[in-house]
Amino acid sequence: MAGRFSANCIVVHMKALDLQIVETELQKRLQYPYVWGRKQNNLWDNYTNFIYTTPTWEALMPQMAEIVATHKLNKRELFNYTINRWYNFWSAMAVEQIFTNLPQVTPTKNRKNRLVDFTLMKVPFDHKTTIFPKQFKKPLAYAKNNEKEMIEWFYSNQSKEQRHHLKNRLFIVVYDKNEQHWKLKANLLLLKTEIEKYVSNFNPSKLHSLTFADNSQALSDIIWVIAK
Repeated sequence: MAGRFSANCIVVHMKALDLQIVETELQKRLQYPYVWGRKQNNLWDNYTNFIYTTPTWEALMPQMAEIVATHKLNKRELFNYTINRWYNFWSAMAVEQIFTNLPQVTPTKNRKNRLVDFTLMKVPFDHKTTIFPKQFKKPLAYAKNNEKEMIEWFYSNQSKEQRHHLKNRLFIVVYDKNEQHWKLKANLLLLKTEIEKYVSNFNPSKLHSLTFADNSQALSDIIWVIAK
């Protein structure tokens, strides 16, 4: 699952995001195919860490050109890698703000805590927006009726890079009938609607409880975001 990380993977100091502006910027990436070209890895993450402090699409271009020249990288490969990380990160930042703006949610005080983005009714969570995975090899209807199976699949198939963990996580799963699932990460209004609906009906007793091979445990759930 390339591009797997949370907004807490780096400390970012900024004013509150204007979600409409963020959505406009994210939509500028939609004209290009969603192609990584390589598995996400720490080396290429280091090349492209400027995405964390670059909220606008246009400002990415000169920074990519500088990295290509400095490290003698393939321009197209760096372009694909950068725009995917940038897109996923700023969508994740917006999603985190959507959560933390709600009265039931308390943001983490320690921005370096990679395991907790916020607490929801005293339950700590990391959050992850992810596309509906083809590799799950089951249809949407099955996944919705067997959420725990899909959650276990997500934990088992997560990246082994810096965001890997087996703690509490809320998965925001985006699904588009035309299989352009990734584009829904830019639809912040739809994400906001579904997150607010989920939080308003949140019941900790309905969370899925998981036990892993090392006997560690976690609580998790799925928020479905489905394009009509």
